[in-house]
Amino acid sequence: MSDELLVVRCQLGERDALAELVRTWHKPVWTYVRRMLDAERADDVTQEVWVAVLRGLPRLKEPARFAPWLFTIARRAVADRLRAEYAQPEPQPPGPQGDAFEAALDRAELVGALSALPVRERDVLALFYLEDFSLEDCAQICGIPVGTVKSRLNRARRLLSEHLTRKGYGHELA
Repeated sequence: MSDELLVVRCQLGERDALAELVRTWHKPVWTYVRRMLDAERADDVTQEVWVAVLRGLPRLKEPARFAPWLFTIARRAVADRLRAEYAQPEPQPPGPQGDAFEAALDRAELVGALSALPVRERDVLALFYLEDFSLEDCAQICGIPVGTVKSRLNRARRLLSEHLTRKGYGHELA
């Protein structure tokens, strides 16, 4: 069943349609949020996203544009969480800081490289490459022009390539 039809059914008050919509989109939303935050915060923020969806779904005027609308909500929830955390002093971790796991797997290095990107670049990169949104959808979700999406993607690829090259992974990505 299409998302558009599910959204219309949700707007008509069908609980089964809402359950199906959540089943379909919960994992992609959590995955996107997880790419921006750690797992514990991703769980909390994903719940916040679904609360916002429940509140806003009756007012969604273009049911066919559900996915970009949903990811716009997710992006805003992540930004709100990061903004709130940046406003607080950073807690100092207990105990000594060691590099016991310096020889991590390639995947762990890539995740680390992604998390080292500035939030704006990481956001666009996650939406475009990892969530498979079009440039236009990324622009709508982020509330920026398509040209800005392209420039942020270019910068993200360059920064990611530089980081991985410094770590000895060789070939450039950009």
